[in-house]
Amino acid sequence: MMRTMMRYSFPLLRRLPVALAPFAVLVGVGMGLAADASAQSPDGQQQSRPVRHAFLVAGPSFTGIIDEHGETQWSAPKARARDGWVLKNGNVLIVWAKEAIEFGADKQPVWSYQLHKPNRELGTVQRLANGHTLVTELGPAPRLREVTPKGDIRVEVGLQPDTDNAHMQTRMARKLPNGDYLVPHLLAHAVKRYQPDGKVVEVIRTDRESLGGRKAENWPFTAIRLANGNTVIGCTHGNKVIEVDKLGDIVWSVTNEDLGGIIHDACGVQRLPNGNTVIASYAAKTGAKLIEVNRDKQVVWSYDGPHRVHHFQVLTTNGEPLPGVAMR
Repeated sequence: MMRTMMRYSFPLLRRLPVALAPFAVLVGVGMGLAADASAQSPDGQQQSRPVRHAFLVAGPSFTGIIDEHGETQWSAPKARARDGWVLKNGNVLIVWAKEAIEFGADKQPVWSYQLHKPNRELGTVQRLANGHTLVTELGPAPRLREVTPKGDIRVEVGLQPDTDNAHMQTRMARKLPNGDYLVPHLLAHAVKRYQPDGKVVEVIRTDRESLGGRKAENWPFTAIRLANGNTVIGCTHGNKVIEVDKLGDIVWSVTNEDLGGIIHDACGVQRLPNGNTVIASYAAKTGAKLIEVNRDKQVVWSYDGPHRVHHFQVLTTNGEPLPGVAMR
């Protein structure tokens, strides 16, 4: 069967045929197909075929792109990435602890950023609509920065992680459409929204008693601001994902109690256009490493392949690229 190119220009991302199942589909079936193969396309339309995704993995032993057959389509020069994106121009943007690199054709770097002293780690990378790149630095001077294509620092915001533990200060910071920054702080048990002047104007707490308090270790790793103003938060050691409305009330959640204990360290999270939520089970060494659940908390897809997943970006569903900006 001929493979046609996706709307991404990256040559390894292809619109894949749906005749072959790449890896685990639906809960409890290992590497096979589920009895109920109904699914939704990226635009939310019902389908009568199993779910298949291609996705970018940032993980401890592999960083690259897995196609809908479960095959490696592209791999970075090294593993242990923290965050990464396939950009609209087809390039791949990845951050490791000490550097962020944008790769063009033939894996040639076309942009890079190096960690600056006195800080110890980088944690986030995000290409912004204005062409700048958002990075976070962790250490004695925790901060986020917007870096121009030429490497100039245009914005710097000091962060308030409430800990000197550099590795646990923050994870997936994201710039919002209004210009503010949404930053999850793990050991603070809080997602904070910063204005560009550094003022904290919103705090969403994950150590509330209804979630088990601080003993539950609901350390926020991913925070996604939805178009309706709700915020989806991955709570790492708490093994849950919550959705909080504008008033701070939890309006949806999925936990190990709902899924039979298959979440092991809920790190990366992505909300798909059809409303489903994909969760990285980072600590899982066997079984499901990525889990997709619908609003009814039913598992509709999982990746049971060999690579552990720190964060990820779902790129296609059943051969179709996801529309819009990835909510992750």
